[in-house]
Amino acid sequence: MKLDLETVAVAGKASVELGTVQPFGRAPDGLLGAGRGLGFLGASLALFVVFIVIEARHPAPLMPLSLFRHRNLSVANIVGILMAAAMFAMFFFAALYLQLVLDYSPLEVGLAFLPSTLVWGFSSLFLSDRLVMRFGIKPPLILGLGFFIVGLLLFARAPVDGSFTMDVLLPMLFFGLGGGITFNPLLLAAMGDVEPQDSGLASGVVNTAFMMGGALGLAVLAAIATSRTDNLLASGDSQAEALAGGYQAAFMVGALFAAAAGVLAATLLRRVSAPGHAMAEPATAQAE
Repeated sequence: MKLDLETVAVAGKASVELGTVQPFGRAPDGLLGAGRGLGFLGASLALFVVFIVIEARHPAPLMPLSLFRHRNLSVANIVGILMAAAMFAMFFFAALYLQLVLDYSPLEVGLAFLPSTLVWGFSSLFLSDRLVMRFGIKPPLILGLGFFIVGLLLFARAPVDGSFTMDVLLPMLFFGLGGGITFNPLLLAAMGDVEPQDSGLASGVVNTAFMMGGALGLAVLAAIATSRTDNLLASGDSQAEALAGGYQAAFMVGALFAAAAGVLAATLLRRVSAPGHAMAEPATAQAE
């Protein structure tokens, strides 16, 4: 996920100057805002229903619904949605915490994210595939989600006067490890359960679910952060303390999303021998 850090900084600081600490700009107030949100939600659900009806009746559907009869593919989609919600929480709220609470410049925020990016790339290239070949799909996926949880919980305790080493660098390193490890086994879990000719479609469906989870999760977490911040302001906390408290709440709920993804992966994913178009499980892995 790419963040326009200048835009985030300007929007957040402008809202503080206007007497509100909502870092997402001013939302419509009262019934107008609620009605508009419910209207968009209703329209989205209606379009989704139309899409499902068309796909179910069309002789050559873009996304055959029979694909979701495969247990691992369906579970991988749900895990991807929850994992994306947790991951987007880290990217977005960590940037806001650094700028609006610790007063980092946009350049400093970008540099603060650099160690996590490097660890992410290293673990994706040199660690994830080795773990999958050694232990199968399920253990690396659960391990990576565990790293996500640790990183988010560390951010959830980050104070107003947090230090870079303990409150920024350490959780980002855990997050980089988690991100680098989880993506390969998640995609393999989806593709290893379908026919070779459907592997590309399965991968695309999981990536779509991932983007949807990030968007929906971020909307939910932004609402939680804003509500918590408003409550802290009303109780007399300073703007920095209120912002930090709101971000901590978002990180905590993001950790719960990652934990739910881990539980689903541990209990519902089957250990199957992946076909040649994906990656073979270890010889000891037997289909359940």
